[in-house]
Amino acid sequence: MPAARFTALVAGSATAAALLVTPQALARPGPAPGAPGAPATWTDADKHGFGTSRTPESEVWFTLRPGTLSEVYHPDLSTPALRDLEFVVTDGTTAERTGDTAGATTAPDARVPAYEQTDTGRGWELTRRYVTDPARSTVLVDVELTSLDGRPYQVYAIADPGLSNGGDDDRAAVVGPDLVASDDRAALALSADVPLAEPSAGYLGTSDARTDLLADGVLNATFTEAGPGNVVLGARLDGVTGVDGGRGALLALGFGADTAAATAAARGSLAGGFDAAADAYAQGWLDYLAGLSGVPRSAADIADEYWASVVVNAASEDKRNPGAFIASPSMPWVWGQEVPDLSSPSEGYHLVWSRDLYQHATALLAAGDRDAAGRALDFILQRQQRPDGSVPQNSDVYGTQAWDDLQLDEVALPLVLAWQLDRTDAATFERVRRGADFLLGYAGDHPAPWSSQERWENQSGYSPATIGAQIAGLVCAADLARRVGEPAAAERWLATARDWAAKLEGWTATTTGPLSAEPYYLRLSKDGDPNAATTYNVGDGGGTFDQRAVVDPSFLELVRLGIRAAGDPVVVNTLGVVDRELGVDTPNGRFWHRFTDDGYGEDAAGGPWRVTEPDTQATSGRAWPIFAGERGEYELLAGTGDPAARLRSIAATANDGLMIAEQVWDADPPSGAPGAEPGTGTRSATPLTWSHAQLIRLAWSIDAGAPVERPAVVVCEFLPDECSHRDGP
Repeated sequence: MPAARFTALVAGSATAAALLVTPQALARPGPAPGAPGAPATWTDADKHGFGTSRTPESEVWFTLRPGTLSEVYHPDLSTPALRDLEFVVTDGTTAERTGDTAGATTAPDARVPAYEQTDTGRGWELTRRYVTDPARSTVLVDVELTSLDGRPYQVYAIADPGLSNGGDDDRAAVVGPDLVASDDRAALALSADVPLAEPSAGYLGTSDARTDLLADGVLNATFTEAGPGNVVLGARLDGVTGVDGGRGALLALGFGADTAAATAAARGSLAGGFDAAADAYAQGWLDYLAGLSGVPRSAADIADEYWASVVVNAASEDKRNPGAFIASPSMPWVWGQEVPDLSSPSEGYHLVWSRDLYQHATALLAAGDRDAAGRALDFILQRQQRPDGSVPQNSDVYGTQAWDDLQLDEVALPLVLAWQLDRTDAATFERVRRGADFLLGYAGDHPAPWSSQERWENQSGYSPATIGAQIAGLVCAADLARRVGEPAAAERWLATARDWAAKLEGWTATTTGPLSAEPYYLRLSKDGDPNAATTYNVGDGGGTFDQRAVVDPSFLELVRLGIRAAGDPVVVNTLGVVDRELGVDTPNGRFWHRFTDDGYGEDAAGGPWRVTEPDTQATSGRAWPIFAGERGEYELLAGTGDPAARLRSIAATANDGLMIAEQVWDADPPSGAPGAEPGTGTRSATPLTWSHAQLIRLAWSIDAGAPVERPAVVVCEFLPDECSHRDGP
């Protein structure tokens, strides 16, 4: 067999490793065939790592999936720029990709989002360490190959660009010792401290190096350029064989506005070396965390999960736009499939949502980062708020509206946050005024507190949780108005809050429903009559039901925000209904579904959630860790249950990289989801920053003996027996 097709070994020789004959692919200068390649998509959303430096100079964030570096974001957190970087290891006959092996991801120090991945194949082990260079927009990957059977192997790095939030219009080329890719707005460069042998630029699925290698264990052809299309870069790490001195290499993925800038970033990071960058990276995070409040007493035995949660929340802030915290650095299910008019370009979770931003802010405030909470408030009030005082459903990190619906809890929660931060400056209060007046004057299909979308964004109506947020927002705004000398505004907002609180059960609690003979809160009533047999489709592919048969754990916002007492009879009765209808017991504790017949999750075979027609019930939402946190906050106020157990339940759902998902598998995971175990993360958005924020907040609430972000001014208004002070947060 020709040398180009075969790795020659001397059988039985003690010096076989030294006799490795390096294969040389047939070089074909010029464009690769097979344009434009397979359609670009993003990787699965269950990430096992998420990292960035603390420095503004490094505008790059990375994520990890088992066996791979997955999406990298650049130059901001609304813009994925790389689909993945993985490795193919071959003995010259059989090739294996790291994404297919049973590897592990670890965070050696939970306080630092630097990760190590180890994958083991047939005769080899490949370890990678990941950080970003604090001085540049570069992801550094320290690679070490170990031969487990004494034979030499070859390692190929395969990078799939997805620049500017899309991978179908990129161009790629071999330029000197580097491989580069670009589109009209951005570029990346792949460089290494060993020669990148057999470099190739091809199209995904037709002429890329990974497809070629997996066919027969060797790289048969290389190409010097490709594009526009879905291009893939590939090269062998020359001299990395896993034996003798050929064990390691350092890779740099540099990003910039053009190929020159990207190459300069990669080359500059290589010159500095991995250890120096890793030390500076770690020190930046340790210095930041040293300025916070430490680990709460309640979290002493889950300190790693606590620190990881703080880091995830802090890392989710965009560097060009302070205060813009995204919901998750992932694109779950259909959001990652580049579906026209839905997820192309992908957005969804890497947008800023006012409701999620409130979770970020209150968690970091509890952890001791008051400045971050202030930046979040400034972003939502100054950069995302419309002139009329409303807040878009979501925006990119620059504050540009993305989706066009309206959710009144997202208008109200910034008013609560302004009160929690004691913000009485003129600029903030003017925006608070606009938000409060908007709530009073809103008139959609019905006047406020009816909302065109509630907490879960797929239904209109009178929602207990959404109404609770509006009441709390108006009371907090009224207190700020009183303190800045505007008593008329204060009285106007407070009068409306009192009126809505008095009418709350009349809008949202049924006395004729099928789930209990006693009153209980509904998920929502469509027209303000909870005793009417009104039917509606619950959304996300779920079924159509009498509204009186649909419940949701979110009514506990009424207790957490201080509008209803923990022992209120309707609250207590609804708890029993929700537990029976939505509770899920797992080895990691009890969790809850969002609402009756929720369809937002994988299908019965483990396939991704997708848009389906109403009543198809083809997909099923699983249980959410955040509800364990919300139940724990309730139990602190009720003096019942075990809030500490709820905290440990959330922590127990973390994966090997300490990431906590949006949802966890219930008691019967689908057979088509290998490794799925009840109480562990599904393929939903991971990490969900809200899940991590809830862990942080519950831990500090347990230490405090009550929910730390419960606004005292609201408690004093509606629950005077629980009132401890009136003068401010």
